[in-house]
Amino acid sequence: MSGNKSVAFGFAFVVVLTMINACLAQNSPQDYVNAHNTARSAVGVGGVTWDSTVQAYAQNYANQRKGDCKLIHSGGQYGENLFWGWGKDYSGIDAVNSWVSEKQYYNYNTNTCASGKVCGHYTQVVWRSSTKIGCAKVVCDNNAGIFIICSYKPPGNISGQRPYEKDDSMISEI
Repeated sequence: MSGNKSVAFGFAFVVVLTMINACLAQNSPQDYVNAHNTARSAVGVGGVTWDSTVQAYAQNYANQRKGDCKLIHSGGQYGENLFWGWGKDYSGIDAVNSWVSEKQYYNYNTNTCASGKVCGHYTQVVWRSSTKIGCAKVVCDNNAGIFIICSYKPPGNISGQRPYEKDDSMISEI
């Protein structure tokens, strides 16, 4: 019986480690970069790269929001997308996918969002000149949810400008 308990414990230990690694893997810098670059590639925009200075800014701001988990923009020097979720351990990929899901509300021809809809998070993700990102995730105090921020250098969403130049041969569905 003792041998069976050891095997069961060993198996449980491996399962827990696998789950931890899976959670961590969806919050790595490369995961954020890949999720952004998938959306950017779909509209013919070059990729972003991870920037440790931008990431440090994002982490500092995420730490400030840890106490209240409010979706308040930092007002800093970078472009910014914020995400809050509750009820599960949201990943960085979940946050980026949430922002990219706004694509359906963006009208390239008029460079506007559909009436009553938000699409500025999506346009920041695909903003052609925003080429460096840094992101951070914190678990909010008192289990109040997950707060995720991605900061963009240089910032996008400049009034009167389009996020990218449309080349019909390069546009694909995500």
